[in-house]
Amino acid sequence: MSEEILTLEPKIPSRYESYKMFNRIAVRYDFLNHFLSAGQDYRWRKKAVKLLKNVPNQKILDLACGTGDIALTALKHNPNVDFCIGVDPAIDMLAIGEEKNRERNLEGRFELIQGDGAKIPIASNSLDAVLMAFGIRNVENFEKCLLEMYRVLKPGGRVIILEFSLPENFMIKILYLFYFRYILPHLGGFISGDKSAYKYLNRTVETFSYGEAFCEKLEEVDFIHIHMSKLSFGISTIYVGDK
Repeated sequence: MSEEILTLEPKIPSRYESYKMFNRIAVRYDFLNHFLSAGQDYRWRKKAVKLLKNVPNQKILDLACGTGDIALTALKHNPNVDFCIGVDPAIDMLAIGEEKNRERNLEGRFELIQGDGAKIPIASNSLDAVLMAFGIRNVENFEKCLLEMYRVLKPGGRVIILEFSLPENFMIKILYLFYFRYILPHLGGFISGDKSAYKYLNRTVETFSYGEAFCEKLEEVDFIHIHMSKLSFGISTIYVGDK
């Protein structure tokens, strides 16, 4: 299946440094996602995959897939998904995704490859959807990544991006930032053994263009029918656009 759409030899994007950090925390990554979000990340991913178009036999991409959670969610909870490719630069994250793949007997429906979001190793106009969960803010040039998503989608294809954002309510925002700045780095660092990784998470969330500003970026790339859904008081947001 993948031979029809893959175009490039996978390689580590050496100009990026963040993938090395994700390799370091790969073993604890899934546990910490679930623990530090109080299990909300499960619910967010399910909401995201339900926004795929109601079209059968879809071929989709999980970009910056990490250990493959949103791809696996799509394959389990959306019957319209036939095949998924996961692309990520962090080889240790992909190795854990491969273990999940084997455990679920999905080898014929889910393939993971090492690759770069700014140069996706997939043919143009070949996919029905691109999903990306908590990865767009880690891309050095996310505008270029959005252009690549647009390129690989078929006409009428859909992009679905799930990403952290900041709550609009003042009191919730204050509490959220306190947690992100002063609790999460220590707790995440203690469990993972890499405090710097969770300080990085805090910085990227606070500096990323979210909400209407991100919708404008999608519009600049020529996506249409753009809309967003705020989740859990705005702690995360799902962005949707069509080609």
